[in-house]
Amino acid sequence: MSAPAPSNVSNSQLSFKKEAWATLLLSLPLMAGQVGQMLMSLADTVMVGKVGVVPLAAATFANTLLIVPFLFGVGLLVAIPVRVSQGRGAKRDKDVRGALRHGTWVAVGLGVLVILITLLLLPILGWFGQPEEVVDAAPVYLTLCALSMIPAFVAMTWKNFGDALNRPWMPFWILMAGVGVNVFLNWVFIDGNLGVQAMGLDGAGVATLLSRTITTLVLYYWLTHAKGIKQWAPSALGRWWGRWHGEEFRKILKLGVPIGFQLVSEIMAFSIGAVMIGFFGVVPLAAHQVAIICTYTAAMVPLGIAMALVVRMGEASGNFVTGRKRVILLGGWGFSLLFTAILTVAFIFFGQWISSSMVADAEVVALAVKLVFIVGVFQIVDGIQIVSCSALRGMGDVTAPAWLGALCYIGIAVPLSGILAFGFDMGAEGVWWGIAWGLAIASVLLGVRAWLIAGRHEA
Repeated sequence: MSAPAPSNVSNSQLSFKKEAWATLLLSLPLMAGQVGQMLMSLADTVMVGKVGVVPLAAATFANTLLIVPFLFGVGLLVAIPVRVSQGRGAKRDKDVRGALRHGTWVAVGLGVLVILITLLLLPILGWFGQPEEVVDAAPVYLTLCALSMIPAFVAMTWKNFGDALNRPWMPFWILMAGVGVNVFLNWVFIDGNLGVQAMGLDGAGVATLLSRTITTLVLYYWLTHAKGIKQWAPSALGRWWGRWHGEEFRKILKLGVPIGFQLVSEIMAFSIGAVMIGFFGVVPLAAHQVAIICTYTAAMVPLGIAMALVVRMGEASGNFVTGRKRVILLGGWGFSLLFTAILTVAFIFFGQWISSSMVADAEVVALAVKLVFIVGVFQIVDGIQIVSCSALRGMGDVTAPAWLGALCYIGIAVPLSGILAFGFDMGAEGVWWGIAWGLAIASVLLGVRAWLIAGRHEA
């Protein structure tokens, strides 16, 4: 005998609350971890900035060169929690272990590739049009940061693995401790404390390499000793790590490469926008920097939710429970709307206070307030497109979203920014309105695709 309608509604509501609560619990440490990484970047900027303008400019130059391969690596390694969560949902333990083992080697290989590319760039750093003193100061710091990409990518792989097993808190605390270690080592090597000779900018590179290495070693100890985790990993480096299967590498790359491509295309839209704004002078460029900081900081919240969606949708895709993926997606959208609506109010009504707290120049503040208003306007659509992207990744749908994203970021946002900025004489505001429209279109296209794919999988 079928259950009465009220009972069905009640069960549906109960299911939504259960899935939404599970998503929120997984999102919290992931959001906090993203904020922690922002604090690490802020600490590095402040401590290097005290050394002088040239070291700070050289650090910015080096980090600009590394941001594209780093973001590509971030996207590529999202394939690990997708493979792990889908394997867990389908009770395929072999897939879980295979994702850990092969993902680790992908991370190492990617780090080595970044180092090789960096070494090839060292003789031609002057080609990038930077001041001579900046080019002269950058090589050692750039090389040390490139070397640190191996432990950074490996740590990211192991953190993603823990997240996919619904064990996010210990990796979070380890990474936060790594931020503290980095600050301490900056103090030692940049300023020359505890009997160490002051190294300035190069000391910051040493601190980055050491702190990332220490963090990775601690994560390895946790991976091989923690209850509920150690059964998936070997207790020591040995033959287990050498059991390679080309098919598993292929699956990781098939998932990860499009995601990396999409992240790079999005950051390129903002980078090209910065170049456009540079044509209007120093004041618009400074105001643009304020808006960028607001954008990146605000993105940490929906990004944490999105990372949880990767895991939860991946697990749901593996166990084929009817209706579950759309329920999870609705919960992710709901939390994103809630948090981004709060940010929208903050940016629109407190833009003056936010801008003046970052810069003192009245002309810069006046323009920054207008740009921060635009940032507030697109918060909701940006959150939706971030969450929708990750939901699609969790379901293994990566290629079409990558092309849709590139179309919106590069094919729509960039040309529209140029038309509004130069054709309609809107300047920096035109660039940001163009980006806002690109994100809005991406939000609609990716949101609709996520809803349809979730329903198609469960038909």
